[in-house]
This record gives sequence, C-alpha cells and structure tokens, in this order.
Amino acid sequence: MSNKTITVKLKKSTITCTENQKATVKGLGLKKTGSEKTLENTPCVRGMIKKVIHLLEIKE
Repeated sequence: MSNKTITVKLKKSTITCTENQKATVKGLGLKKTGSEKTLENTPCVRGMIKKVIHLLEIKE
C-alpha cells in the first residue's frame, strides 16, 4: 500500500510564486504552510509535484 500513496507537505510559502504554481499547490490540496496531504501515486500527481517540488517535502 505504501507504493500507491505519496504524502506531500508544503514547507515554503506561495507568496512569491506564479499564478500557475499557486494553482498547482491548490490542486494538490495544500493550503497553508505546513499542511500535509496523502495522494495517490499517479503520473498526473507526480507531474504536479515536479512543477512545485521546491516548495514541498515528499514522503513515500
């Protein structure tokens, strides 16, 4: 089961980010700095994570 989910945590603020990056963070279900979300490990989710990886902390 651990291979099918991935946990992401927002570790940096989105204040200086572009609108697209803010929308991607929101699409991942993250709101405030420090918020965590467990998501399915799919290519779509991985692509979203890759766009904002500099803001996130990832646990598999």
